[in-house]
Amino acid sequence: MVLVLALGDLHVPHRAPDLPAKFKSMLVPGKIQHIICTGNLCIKEYSLKMGLITVFLCKNSYDNSVFLVVFTGSVDLHITRGEYDEETRYPETKTLTIGQFKLGLCHGHQVIPWGDLDSLAMLQRQLDVDILVTGHTHQFTAYKHEGGVVINPGSATGAYSSITYDVNPSFVLMDIDGLRVVVYVYELIDGEVKVDKIDFKKTTTTQSAH
Repeated sequence: MVLVLALGDLHVPHRAPDLPAKFKSMLVPGKIQHIICTGNLCIKEYSLKMGLITVFLCKNSYDNSVFLVVFTGSVDLHITRGEYDEETRYPETKTLTIGQFKLGLCHGHQVIPWGDLDSLAMLQRQLDVDILVTGHTHQFTAYKHEGGVVINPGSATGAYSSITYDVNPSFVLMDIDGLRVVVYVYELIDGEVKVDKIDFKKTTTTQSAH
């Protein structure tokens, strides 16, 4: 079993000051093996590995305050670049393999129209991935499509977008186990964390396609 945290569109400090406190208390050290971020962190990021300790520090450029979380254990960090990120070393797209699944990562501002299902399906085929993770719309979505899964974790801070100011903070936790992945979405609604899930099993046909 591998746990993957997916989040994005934080926009710290320009549109939001921090992650919600209830989210930070849920990100338990030692449980998460991978962090994937769709982009638009809008801060400087530092990843320090000290033996078995990985510290994922997001420092905002105004007062250098640390706002994210410290993970105990070996955590692999994967980030793509949003249109507001100043950090040029982040790629536009990235693919990685976790267990039996190939994942594709892209911020999503390159997808026209934004969040369009057909355009996302084309990107999923181009990257040749089982799971496509994108952002930009600041709205959580997760659905099965063409033998795979498309996920948008939303905005982890609830930052407003060019489409709406009313954004519920959300992030996604994927539990990958063999040919099965359970996608849990955590969404902060009216001060309470609501959890929903989508269960996907990779078929023999899907597996042979990659």
